[in-house]
Amino acid sequence: MSARTATHRSSKPRTAQRRRPARRRARLVRRRLLLLLMVVGTAVITTLALAPWADQAVQEVTLPLRHEDIIRQQAADKRLDPSLIAGVIYAESHFRDQTSSAGAKGLMQIMPETADYIAQKSGGTAFVQGDLATPQVNISYGSWYLRYLLDKYEGEDVLALAAYNAGEGEVDAWVAEVAARGEAFHAATHIPFPETRDYVAKVQEARKDYRRTYARELGL
Repeated sequence: MSARTATHRSSKPRTAQRRRPARRRARLVRRRLLLLLMVVGTAVITTLALAPWADQAVQEVTLPLRHEDIIRQQAADKRLDPSLIAGVIYAESHFRDQTSSAGAKGLMQIMPETADYIAQKSGGTAFVQGDLATPQVNISYGSWYLRYLLDKYEGEDVLALAAYNAGEGEVDAWVAEVAARGEAFHAATHIPFPETRDYVAKVQEARKDYRRTYARELGL
């Protein structure tokens, strides 16, 4: 065998050796691309599957709703807008059972003396203060008081909500002062307490949000 022939034959395996690494790299690139596509696809599917849950979770934090069955029942019993009850609970406690530094209790933040008055007027002879921790009792008493205030102020939501926050005595004094000047009562100008002005606005805004967001749950 000549040296030329030997050189020619020995060049074939070297060419094959150069091609095999290139093919392995190509297969590796394809596998990585396939893996990347699988990861991206899984992420997209997971995101789509979790999107409704995520939206609901955010909604639960920003606009929570609990005890809607009790709210519906009390709204029907007390002739109230259920979204108004929900709005008051939101402004008072964000649907958390708690006691304020002033002593207001439960979801609708009812003061002990107000609860005793409601129990006396509504026939709650077996009522004790600890009952305000029960959602059924708390929402029932808060709804009773809302109905009472709306009746007292002839359906004026602003006055009823202001009285729920600041007390009837304060609101009666404001109304009398405004009437003495021959003016119509406006929350923005005639409620002297910034906290009460903010409270009324917060309930009114929350009422709209609950009506729009939870119409089915509230039976609207």
